[in-house]
Amino acid sequence: MIRYTLKKIAYGILVLLGVTVLVFFLFNVLPGDPARLTLGQRADVASLENVRRELHLDKPLPVQFILYLNDLSPIGVHTQQEATANLKYVTLAHLPAGKILVLKTPYLRRSYQGKKDVWEILTEALPGTLILATTAMIFATVVGIGLGVLSAVKQNTWMDTGAVFASVTGISAPSFFAGIVLAYLFGFVLSSYTGLHMTGSLYDIDPFAGRTLNLRNLILPAITLGIRPLAIIVQLTRSAMLDVLHQDYIRTAYAKGLGKQTVIWKHALRNALNPVITAITGWFAELLAGAFFVEYIFGWKGIGKVTVDALDKFDFPVVMGAVLFTAGIFVLVSLLADILYSWVDPRIKYN
Repeated sequence: MIRYTLKKIAYGILVLLGVTVLVFFLFNVLPGDPARLTLGQRADVASLENVRRELHLDKPLPVQFILYLNDLSPIGVHTQQEATANLKYVTLAHLPAGKILVLKTPYLRRSYQGKKDVWEILTEALPGTLILATTAMIFATVVGIGLGVLSAVKQNTWMDTGAVFASVTGISAPSFFAGIVLAYLFGFVLSSYTGLHMTGSLYDIDPFAGRTLNLRNLILPAITLGIRPLAIIVQLTRSAMLDVLHQDYIRTAYAKGLGKQTVIWKHALRNALNPVITAITGWFAELLAGAFFVEYIFGWKGIGKVTVDALDKFDFPVVMGAVLFTAGIFVLVSLLADILYSWVDPRIKYN
């Protein structure tokens, strides 16, 4: 088990390193002067040179990359001044030339626009994305398993055909297209009946009442984000249930006089859940990474909307930080999914 976990962790670190290389060199070949974006178009030459020096833009690109890795690493070498100004850290050792070895929160640099720490921007937006992805996954799991069981039990009936057709449609429809349709139909055309709006975040800001919780704004983006995993879960549950329902122990359960509901929900479904669990955990990571356009369409304040807004303003540190942050979450959730699946199914060996 320990060896298996360490192997997965090493694989995750390699994935993150590859993403870091891609993100750094991709955004460093894009047009635009980071110093000019930081200070504005009217900045004087001396100020621009100071910012370029602060951002290490006066150094060769490979050296910039090494310094970027040093900022991202939880253990890094910095000057006392850099650490005090930018990092939350614990000193591990004092080094020559006024340097210190520190244990720190990864430093994702600062926003060009708001001069705010990127890590702080992303951690403020993370709860919105987590709430949206969790709600979408709960919706997809409950409805998907229910429809999958119904489809298997009512095989070759109109209910089975309808469930399969709906799942195929859900898989085929891109999330941004489904989001636009749902926002327009239920948030605009039928808004007077549904009470829903096209855009909105978890909290409404009122100048007099302050910040108030509004869960209705969660409904449409959660449904939009949950459509694709729901469709996959329906297909997997149906397929697994059809296989299980023909097993000998199911016939034995019926022969012993157990009721149909007990056999289906307690015995058959329990043994059909392994592939569904894998899909749920995998799709949760996918939802965290794939909520960008859904959040933007519905104006939902999360990492996705923050990233798209930053990209629109050429605020590259925020975009780079968001991509790396999301990749880290994806790797972590995938690692937990692999371990969970191996624990749930004893037939899986730790290789």
